[in-house]
Amino acid sequence: MTRLSVNINKIATIRNARGGNMPDVTKAAVDCEKFGAEGITVHPRPDQRHIRYSDVREIRPLITTEFNIEGNPIPSFVDLVLEVVPDQVTLVPDAHDAITSNAGWNTVANREFLTDICKEFKSKGIRTSIFIDPDPEMAEGAAICGSDRVELYTADYALYYPINPQKAITEYYNTAKVVRECGLGLNAGHDLNLENLEYFIREIPWTDEVSIGHAIICDALYMGLEQTIKAYLEKVKIF
Repeated sequence: MTRLSVNINKIATIRNARGGNMPDVTKAAVDCEKFGAEGITVHPRPDQRHIRYSDVREIRPLITTEFNIEGNPIPSFVDLVLEVVPDQVTLVPDAHDAITSNAGWNTVANREFLTDICKEFKSKGIRTSIFIDPDPEMAEGAAICGSDRVELYTADYALYYPINPQKAITEYYNTAKVVRECGLGLNAGHDLNLENLEYFIREIPWTDEVSIGHAIICDALYMGLEQTIKAYLEKVKIF
């Protein structure tokens, strides 16, 4: 059954726009869990424009559900993950000035680097997931690197879903099949929302986890955070 992990970066973005501690990011993490979220995701970046390293440290002891830290494994990020020891680390190749994640790893060209990183995190008992584009070769490469899971970058799926859902899902389905054949777990994230989420899960029911942030916070402006999380849970709990 697919799990819903709520990315709370956008809550931190609102806080940082004015300074102070409103909204309270740590309280938001606890509330998301209380409202039914089965995971909390954070993606700290070096410029600290949303989630800060200090937030990650504060959130870790407050939640009992799965904690997922995403980011580019630069030295400071690696040190943070090894200090906090989350349930899962998702390796994302985003540039320091990227507005949001916009591509997956080339797991072939970066095999040696990713293999070393996966080994280091797994030595601490941290599940590793590598962020990839929907490409079977990249899935196979992630398996060779020693990753436990991959996360499919679903921006293109979301972009083309309104035009032709079947065409939009095809390359994701083909890659997801290879992921399963390689013995890896499967996560998905980026631009998934209430309109396109259920179809993705129906077509790829072995998806272990979806990580959603931007759409949830946008919907929460109108529906409230609790009702929004419940609405997303209905979309993933269809089997």
